[in-house]
Amino acid sequence: MSTIRLREILKDEFGFDEFRPLQDEIIQAVIDGQDVMGILPTGGGKSLCYQLPALYFDGLTLVVSPLLALMEDQVRGLNQKGVPAAFLNSTQSKKEQEEVERKVFFGELKILYISPERAMAPSLHELLQNIEVSLIAIDEAHCVSQWGHDFRPEYRKLSLLREFLPETPLLALTATAGRVTRKDIKDGLKIKDNHDVIGDFDRPNIELNIQKKTTKEKDYLKLIAFIQDRFENQTGIVYCLSRKKTEEVASYLKAKGLKAYAYHAGQSNKERKKIQDIFVSKNDVLIVATIAFGMGIDKSNVRFVAHLDMPKSIESYYQEIGRAGRDGKESVAWAVYGKREMIMLKKMMNKGTSSIKRRRVNEQKLEAMLGLCEASQCRREVLLNYFDNPFKGPCYHCDNCYNLDLPKIDYSDEAILAMRTIHESKELFEVNTLIEILTGEESATVIKKGLTSLNSFGLGKSKSLNFWKAMYRQLASYGAIYIAQDGTTVTKLTEKSLPLLTKKEKLMLFEIDEGKAKIVKKVSKTKTKRAARPKVKRDLSCDKEKFEYLKEFRRALAKKKRTKAFKVFPDRTLEEFVLHKPKNLAEMESLFGVGPKKLKKFGKAFLEAIEEIS
Repeated sequence: MSTIRLREILKDEFGFDEFRPLQDEIIQAVIDGQDVMGILPTGGGKSLCYQLPALYFDGLTLVVSPLLALMEDQVRGLNQKGVPAAFLNSTQSKKEQEEVERKVFFGELKILYISPERAMAPSLHELLQNIEVSLIAIDEAHCVSQWGHDFRPEYRKLSLLREFLPETPLLALTATAGRVTRKDIKDGLKIKDNHDVIGDFDRPNIELNIQKKTTKEKDYLKLIAFIQDRFENQTGIVYCLSRKKTEEVASYLKAKGLKAYAYHAGQSNKERKKIQDIFVSKNDVLIVATIAFGMGIDKSNVRFVAHLDMPKSIESYYQEIGRAGRDGKESVAWAVYGKREMIMLKKMMNKGTSSIKRRRVNEQKLEAMLGLCEASQCRREVLLNYFDNPFKGPCYHCDNCYNLDLPKIDYSDEAILAMRTIHESKELFEVNTLIEILTGEESATVIKKGLTSLNSFGLGKSKSLNFWKAMYRQLASYGAIYIAQDGTTVTKLTEKSLPLLTKKEKLMLFEIDEGKAKIVKKVSKTKTKRAARPKVKRDLSCDKEKFEYLKEFRRALAKKKRTKAFKVFPDRTLEEFVLHKPKNLAEMESLFGVGPKKLKKFGKAFLEAIEEIS
């Protein structure tokens, strides 16, 4: 009986004859009173999964959404369909909020949208306990996970809703969540049932095209040629990392005769709303935006999504390219990438973060994204396997599959050595430590854990640090190794590693760019007599995370001591700490910038911090 009623609502209220894939499974589980974790691709119809049950149930459906513009648009659309819905957020006056609360109390609403901050308000809790709440829906649920690509601390507190509504089913919805993120979402929201509904992540109508950056001028020319050749007078989104760049690129496109608008957080709400309305109503507009644009905007005919800067993670990339081709027609995800933006991305991702685990996850996600960009095999295979959605290329719909005849190099021997190191170290260490083993670097971790005795210790010293980082990225992209991205240091071999280890398969890659190793010059002698230090020849890039951790520790310590950070220790001294990892005050005193006074005042505190990162 429920199935017939659901189909009647689908037809009468929403105008659809059939459900999209997995919508009916999610909806049926919800009306049966189960908690559900729903992973549907962008454009897969997630909102219907709570809007339709809301009309089936007698009580109120509570929807938590992170985007004010999205909840306002959805409420407007539902009201036009005759569905009584409203929102509560900070844009409303006190009188408007009181009127919504009155409607909730007297049962005049079927759906109420709230922000995660509003969900914590005691006044709302009291109100909800006096009415029937039939369903709690958490939209953009990946924000719950501390290991997700868009973690928001206020989302983590939503488990409080379960405490005073323990019998109400909970539906968590997102388009992007890998294995670790899904588990963390369920733990964070205290989801009771183990009912996961995971859609197919493949968007076969979207062509994937990723190229290396060259110069800014050439990259802009590539972008304009791509648009004019394939999608002139059609809708597209161009993503950039900075507000300044969105303005610059929009001006460039306008100068070429295209209808382009910049969109970023520096604009007023009124201006952004105007640009959104133009984007939705016109079919020949280009939006040049930071990543905040596009979420929740229902526009099916976006023909391309372009990235002029590398996204911070594969999850972000997948979510953003999913805004193209929702109508199922041919579309393109076009991107250029460069390693130089890695530093800027790390800084953005780690801003305000002192947790070494969080920083490690951020770096792992960024490395995985770079691995997709550098991949030699089918890009769709790398992308889908990242989300545990098995796919075997070629797809013949990405730039790598279009160029299968490009020359590749057999890196099988190097791959075997890299994987042997994982096996010999019992799958307990992160990539940075594995590289230290391979290159024979006697770091504090390597010595402390007795890793110098491994057969693979020093066997890879003929190759640069950059080479081994790229090798591990490619092994992860290939699926031969697994990095959990949950704050741990574990790097594991997978079933796909066996054919490579037994030489039944070869690892054929585009040539790996080893880069140039940086040389840290020996510090000149000072008046204070210090122990001689060996010359250091090492690329600091793999220790960037540890360096940033010490900078954050220095900032906090300086604040506590009521002094300036540079008066504690300069950056160069922090680099010395990362390189040499002193284990006592005597070793620390031999390093640059550590005088007797600073040693006495800050030495012990920094030894503890250095031990934390070792």
